[in-house]
Amino acid sequence: MADDGDGRLRTEGSSGGGDVGGSPAGAGALVVGAEMLLALVLLALVLLAAYRLYLRWGTRSGPGGAAREGQAAVLPRMKRRDFSLEQLREFNGARNPRILLAVNGKVFDVTKGSKFYGPDGPYGIFAGRDASRGLATFRLDKDALRDEYDDLSDLNAVQMESVREWEMQFKEKYDYVGRLLKPGEEPSEYTDEEDTKDHTKQE
Repeated sequence: MADDGDGRLRTEGSSGGGDVGGSPAGAGALVVGAEMLLALVLLALVLLAAYRLYLRWGTRSGPGGAAREGQAAVLPRMKRRDFSLEQLREFNGARNPRILLAVNGKVFDVTKGSKFYGPDGPYGIFAGRDASRGLATFRLDKDALRDEYDDLSDLNAVQMESVREWEMQFKEKYDYVGRLLKPGEEPSEYTDEEDTKDHTKQE
């Protein structure tokens, strides 16, 4: 640096009259500062967008969804038993954290799939109900549900095959709990040995 005679400091190699504040190095520092500010603003926007996506999709199971899933994880295996339609309705995930549904006369514990079968899930309409007709006809509305026992006798061969395929998928993925009782049918008495044998088969 050298004094140019007017009391200004000049860097070596710079043309006369350039002071430190107005030098290209000072402008570069200003640009770097602006870029850092822009990067921080962009980062804040990305974090805000991620948070909003989490609120929208991460908590889809509604208020208390995380708590409901936590309860489901600690629920003990259900002892094997049979259910009437009325008894099955108690296990819809709203009044009781456990979620059951029936397919082709068999009842499955689908609690671990509460994101799908819970009250706010895409298949929540089947919780606590006989889902056979809805699965066979690919309908997710109340018309696919019956308030009385549904013997499925009006379904065609293709639809009945679909019901059997759904039953196999549920058997592979979820715990089989018992049978859906026909009107007037008595529930079976299951021993602890049968219950244990059935659960070890599925693991």
